Amino acid sequence: YDALGVDPCASAGEIKKAYYRKALKVHPDKHPGDADAAAQFQKIGAAYRVLGDADARRRYDDTGAAADAEDG
Repeated sequence: YDALGVDPCASAGEIKKAYYRKALKVHPDKHPGDADAAAQFQKIGAAYRVLGDADARRRYDDTGAAADAEDG
């Protein structure tokens, strides 16, 4: 939730809006060669993959961990 700057009780629409707003600010195309922006973009994307999917979000809320193959 912190990566997107949303409250845990945020609606799906609020999460989507926060993702797009943050992703636009650090998108690699806007910051070519900026490793920090690229890392932030990846972090935001990972958060949205979990919070943007109702089932994944429910699992995250229940366990406190994302069930994501990329994270191991």
